[in-house]
Amino acid sequence: MSLRLGDIAPDFTAQTTSGEIRFHEYLGSGWGVLFSHPADYTPVCTTELGRTAALQEEFRKRNVKVLAVSVDPLDKHLGWVNDINETQGCHVDFPIIADEDRKVAGLYDMIHPNASETFTVRSLFIIGPDKKVKLMITYPASTGRNFYEVLRVIDSLQLTAGYSVATPADWKDGEDVIVVPAVSTEDAIRRFPKGLRVVKPYLRYTPQPDK
Repeated sequence: MSLRLGDIAPDFTAQTTSGEIRFHEYLGSGWGVLFSHPADYTPVCTTELGRTAALQEEFRKRNVKVLAVSVDPLDKHLGWVNDINETQGCHVDFPIIADEDRKVAGLYDMIHPNASETFTVRSLFIIGPDKKVKLMITYPASTGRNFYEVLRVIDSLQLTAGYSVATPADWKDGEDVIVVPAVSTEDAIRRFPKGLRVVKPYLRYTPQPDK
């Protein structure tokens, strides 16, 4: 059965550019982003890992650890990191998993045979402190991911984990949020003292409660 939202993210032990890690232990009590790339020394992947490295401080502020994975060997990863740092003007300091036996790719269903028999597609998983899968995104090999969108989703997940709210389309940190339908309007008025804007009985906005 394929992995689904709410499932426990499969644990594994792997060799990485930062040494051997046990995934759940590495994440500790924080959040995690695990994302695959089709192959080392490829142009789109180079830009993706460079962008992730450039945003590392943003991930750290959110208590998020990032790991990349591909089916290439460790020595190839280590050489490629030099190219990423040089061409993208960054410093890659997050682990890149060497998944030669495709163990991690199999656990996370990262190889889609109709796209490629051998290479991982651009899968990305956000994993919560409870080790459950909170988000899954899969891109084709030809399309680079938007890591600002990944940060936006993390902001939403972390906010909605602590409050009875949801975030509307195109929401960004600091903007108004939606009160979930399970909370009555009367209760919402008490819970959200910053104010409540009722558009419809099922569509009620309030200022972001943690700001």
